[in-house]
Amino acid sequence: MTIHLHNHDLPGSFNPGTAVALDTEAMGLHLNRDRLCLIQVSNGDGTAHLVKIDSTPKPAPVLTKILTDPKCQKIFHYARFDVAHLVNAFKCDLPNIYCTKIASKLARTYTPRHGLKDLCAELLNVQLDKTCQTSYWAADPLTDSQKAYAAQDVLYLHQLRDVLNDRLTELNRVALAEKMFQTVEALALTELAGFSPEFVLSHE
Repeated sequence: MTIHLHNHDLPGSFNPGTAVALDTEAMGLHLNRDRLCLIQVSNGDGTAHLVKIDSTPKPAPVLTKILTDPKCQKIFHYARFDVAHLVNAFKCDLPNIYCTKIASKLARTYTPRHGLKDLCAELLNVQLDKTCQTSYWAADPLTDSQKAYAAQDVLYLHQLRDVLNDRLTELNRVALAEKMFQTVEALALTELAGFSPEFVLSHE
């Protein structure tokens, strides 16, 4: 595992390829209260790029170009949260989203466990260390443990996507998954507007 740490943006030399894995770390789980602190990116080559974000996000032209590129697939785990933070920080659209959590829920109906740690353990035989899951991500500098934790959240997403796609294909649910992925940005925007998606979609 190789980790590179950057401030504000990815380097211009970064090559996203056709798909990048993305994750975010924030001060908490409240989108309108807890600021974005870190963005993790990997193109699937075993290297993680960690981008530290200021309390007032600065322009990130390299990262924004990747986020808005419809030809580059953005792979997340629980995309709804990460996409909301990225849209809020950079005021851009994110086409071509893949969410391993949605894919898991459609493909692994035999279990209620769809966390990233569960997926890696079952599908890849990889054990993730979640010790730093609740951590102070605005720290400067980040500890080695924080950097390692942040990196692992993107290093396996390409592999998980491939395994889950095989499962979805076997179950004839690929088209359904793709339709669900297309709703992620709308759900994120709904939350940023102060509405719970569950409330908006409920019968009451």
